Amino acid sequence: MKRIVLMSVIAAMSLSATTITLYKDTKTGALYTTPGENRVRLGEFVSKDELEKSESKGFKDELKVKKVLPRIIDEKSPTFLLGKATKPNMIIRPFDDPDMYLKLGVRVQGTFENREKDYNDPTKADKEYWDAYLRRVRFEVTAGFSKHLSFTMDIRNDKANYQDKGEQEFNVGDAYLKIKKPFGTSLVNFKLYRGKIDVSRTETVKSAYVIHYDRPHVADEAAQYITHNRRGTNAQMYGHKEKKFHYQVAMGDGIYSGKFHDAKGHSFEGSDFLQKSYFYGGKVVLSPFDGWEEKKRTETYFAQGKHFEVGVGYWVSPDIRYTSLAGERVDLDHKLLNLEMSAHYKGAFIQAEYFKFDDVVKDFTAPTTEIGTSSGWYVTGEYVLPQFYYIAPFARYEKWDRWDDESGYDLTSTIFGINWYLRGNTTKVGLSYQKDEYDKNIGDYDEKRLKLTTQWFF
Repeated sequence: MKRIVLMSVIAAMSLSATTITLYKDTKTGALYTTPGENRVRLGEFVSKDELEKSESKGFKDELKVKKVLPRIIDEKSPTFLLGKATKPNMIIRPFDDPDMYLKLGVRVQGTFENREKDYNDPTKADKEYWDAYLRRVRFEVTAGFSKHLSFTMDIRNDKANYQDKGEQEFNVGDAYLKIKKPFGTSLVNFKLYRGKIDVSRTETVKSAYVIHYDRPHVADEAAQYITHNRRGTNAQMYGHKEKKFHYQVAMGDGIYSGKFHDAKGHSFEGSDFLQKSYFYGGKVVLSPFDGWEEKKRTETYFAQGKHFEVGVGYWVSPDIRYTSLAGERVDLDHKLLNLEMSAHYKGAFIQAEYFKFDDVVKDFTAPTTEIGTSSGWYVTGEYVLPQFYYIAPFARYEKWDRWDDESGYDLTSTIFGINWYLRGNTTKVGLSYQKDEYDKNIGDYDEKRLKLTTQWFF
């Protein structure tokens, strides 16, 4: 009899997907699935199928826990003298919704510098001074609301104690809402508000990833020529196709009069400044060779992998109007053409860009306003030596003709230096020498800089 009852219980358990409570008769020892007289509850029992489901769920929960825990070490990073590099920000996810997250990061770049200014005019006294300043100080935060929607911003205090500028003030840099793959394809993404427009490759690369902290002069001008700091409030669409084709199109707020320069390097002098239209334009970047796709906008590769890309961008910031010092009404349409190329193979890296500026003002202080063009280019390269603890010599040469129609407006810049990646971009130090030569109509002097730089970024 006991055997029959037991077999009945086992059969019931095998047919049921739920747990079964067993009871034992204290007199006969028989097993039952329902309570009754003289029956003692033994406990709950599960079938084999239910046990396997439970174990599978437990495994999934374990994976879920691992996913929500903060992780900062970049496992794909090579091992540097101080260990593997960290990811750009520490990420924190809630347990109940892993698609929501918070990323927090900091970036500090310090510079100790000796600077000499040698005038070609013998009546002017040369200058030399020592300076120590924080090139960049930034706190970065990203809030993820879902797998498609996030908001990124940073608070910055750049060039604190630079020359005689004192401690400076904090301001907002990036501040954009990102809509990632709303249609399930990498070809269509959106950014709204203060996101960078790609007027230049080196200006688009995150400053923590550039080889030299001060970007080329001509690229810095491009960063102001279409919109303020290449991130005036805008709306943009961007995407890629299998990393072989990248594009960006955008429109938004135009230039800022405080960063509006003439060919001589003067800041805006005049009145009644007004821009009546949005800027607009776009960029296309191609990686034509299989296996050489550009997967990330960076200048630092640490002797890993290879890439090759070429790109072209065209931007217009129209309907700029102001009154000159002589009382003349001036109308401008800023236009910028940008060509880029970059490549790396293991430790060797090279990058070059060309810029063409239309509707440049020659001199804000002139009695009659002259409008013309400006053009410039640069090339930079680095070679990383993993066998020598990731020491990396680098060089950059720049040529910028600030006024194409007349001699005496050339700016030439040459830089030689060496970086030491102690922990990738997380921790690095550098030493560089820079010589800038300003032609007779843009200052007529040579400037030399010797810099010791450091970076802490995570």
